[in-house]
Amino acid sequence: MRKLLICLVALVFCFSAPAFAAKDTVRIGVYLPMTGPVAAYGQIEWAGIQTANKIMPKVLGKKVELFLVDTKSDKIEAANAVDRLIKKNRVHAIIGEAISGNTLAGGPIADKAMKPMVSPTATNPLVTQNRKYVFRVCFIDPFQGEMAAKYAYDTLGARNAAIFIDIAQDYCVGLANFFVKSFIKKGGKVVATAYCQTLDQDFTAQISSIMAAKPDVLYMPNNYTEVALACKQAVKLGLNVPIISADRAQTKELIKIGGTDVEGIIFTGHFAREAAVTNIARKYIETYEKDTGKEASAFDALGADAYFVLMDAIKRAKSLQGKNIRNALARTKKFKAVSGIINIGKDGNAVKSLVLVHVKDGTFRYLATYNP
Repeated sequence: MRKLLICLVALVFCFSAPAFAAKDTVRIGVYLPMTGPVAAYGQIEWAGIQTANKIMPKVLGKKVELFLVDTKSDKIEAANAVDRLIKKNRVHAIIGEAISGNTLAGGPIADKAMKPMVSPTATNPLVTQNRKYVFRVCFIDPFQGEMAAKYAYDTLGARNAAIFIDIAQDYCVGLANFFVKSFIKKGGKVVATAYCQTLDQDFTAQISSIMAAKPDVLYMPNNYTEVALACKQAVKLGLNVPIISADRAQTKELIKIGGTDVEGIIFTGHFAREAAVTNIARKYIETYEKDTGKEASAFDALGADAYFVLMDAIKRAKSLQGKNIRNALARTKKFKAVSGIINIGKDGNAVKSLVLVHVKDGTFRYLATYNP
């Protein structure tokens, strides 16, 4: 009888443990692509989140625990990851995902469970539409595409643009459409459009067709691997026009793959080390670079911002209830983040500045800031 009683007590304790842990800690779920085709994004963002957690390990007097699930760069895995974080890890809020497609897969699950979610870098406008509990700390693609067109037309003096799109990625197609719309509205003309798919490696035919159209600028808002390989082949074939890409390509992996052939390429980006002026930015850069031995970059900075914005909301909410955290997130104003000043506006979107950067001497360097 005594043995049976001990077993029953142990069983009750095992089933109750997560609930007790939830009272003593703040449980934050993180779902990111740690493996697969876009693993670099997840790995870099995770490093930023860990640094932010080191800087701010507690909120409401409780220790913050991080629970990471690998989405394997897959939409189904992303949805499963959110479900696991909610049901198994019993998290209070979630950070993720890195790319829009995977965030679109995970967002509805968090929304239904009333678990606040903050994406560091999902820029597709659809990510937060009709999702009361889904937020982001990055700008959205209409603004990014418009600013790329503005820079091409006003600063570079381009009047004829060529577009090179990865049609397997909604992100790339959407950005290209926003660029084209803005460029034409300003008076420019699109003289060539070429297509590829993720993991393609030979772009000779596409680049040759672009060269034949004689554009003034090439807009290529694709992932870092395809952008780097296309740049290498463009140099080899003799294409000599400015190339503008987007935030997904602003990673060290692009430079590792492309080498000197990506020198001069321009990006619409979220973060430039030279433009980081807030107190938390200085603290973050110092800590991150000391711990990792790497220079702080856009994706790790935005991972950190997702964490800091979420902690700020929990602090203001004075609660771990999903509804209260969600309401505090929606009221975020003038938050001094690593990547700049963040306001949360309509549909949970961040209203913030965009920086233009370019590759110079094998690293990313600041060009200009564009305000919304």
